[in-house]
Amino acid sequence: PQGRPEAARRAISMLRKMDELGFGNCTNHTECEAVCPKEISISNIARFNREIIKASFGSREK
Repeated sequence: PQGRPEAARRAISMLRKMDELGFGNCTNHTECEAVCPKEISISNIARFNREIIKASFGSREK
């Protein structure tokens, strides 16, 4: 099942994949949005960053 119960696991998995591929840290500054090859909006970048912060405090997966 997907949704809120798996949000932390998905966020951590996405972050690991970004690190594996050498993708830089996406910040909440608009520079990331401007150069993003997938044209990901700053609102979605910010949402991902919030999920990472929440996951880092509550997840057993490190």
